[in-house]
Amino acid sequence: MDQEKYSTLLATLQEIPDPRKARGRRYAWSFLLTLICAALASGQQTGHAIAHWVTLHAHELQVSVQSEPPGVPSESTLRRVLRRIDIQKLEYHLAHYADHLAAPLPAADATDGSSHPRWQGQAIDGKAVRGAQRLCQKLHLVSLVRHDDAMVLAQVKVDDKSNEITAVPRLLEHRDLQGIVITMDALLTQRELAQQIVDQHGHYLLVVKQNQGNLYRAIELLFNKPPWLKHERAKMYLRCRTFDKGHGRFETRVLESSLALSNYLDWPGIGQVLRRQCKRVNRKTGEVSI
Repeated sequence: MDQEKYSTLLATLQEIPDPRKARGRRYAWSFLLTLICAALASGQQTGHAIAHWVTLHAHELQVSVQSEPPGVPSESTLRRVLRRIDIQKLEYHLAHYADHLAAPLPAADATDGSSHPRWQGQAIDGKAVRGAQRLCQKLHLVSLVRHDDAMVLAQVKVDDKSNEITAVPRLLEHRDLQGIVITMDALLTQRELAQQIVDQHGHYLLVVKQNQGNLYRAIELLFNKPPWLKHERAKMYLRCRTFDKGHGRFETRVLESSLALSNYLDWPGIGQVLRRQCKRVNRKTGEVSI
């Protein structure tokens, strides 16, 4: 982390209340949280590893963060801080910090002179936290991740005896999604979630499978038995084909899209539907898979 990132992180964490009593305080609460966050960002995952990293980088941290009094805290101090952190408030403020680091969206593609905006892709991804099971705890997080550089912009915990469907609305709540395309897997292809994204001025790209039976069958019927005549094809249907060779396979990918269902499907904010197919040929055996 550079000086600016340390400074902005410290300023962000100053908004988190200090739960300690006034007596016996040696280091500022925001300073302690900054050290822990910097260590976590550097890959340290245990209390001992965090304390060891802070000790190894003591000089750099003192120069960058400029603590009063000088020096860095002991491992026992950092462990006490870890036990008393308000996780929800910390996540909230770190999400705003990540937004500050995120590059602004370019308004248009200057290379071709187009006035159309360039969208930024953000993926919703759920993961079980490794190592939590050793402590007899299950921890599942849902994150909002930027496509370009995999920066985590926000994350929330999935409640026990629940799933990602109930957690994602909280993840996106109060976010300005203008200029953003949210991508998700088929589990999250839900009407209410699509409506929330549209209400927050965003766009979505959803995978449709059999969990949305009517939607799936309508799209499948459109591409298998298209209702347009040959002279209508150019207006109603687009097709892109690409070829690739590698890993002992020859692949043909076809992406088809249509606006034909936009006024037919009862789905929030729908603009177009797409079908993607991939044909793979094993160059050694000649086996074909689609």
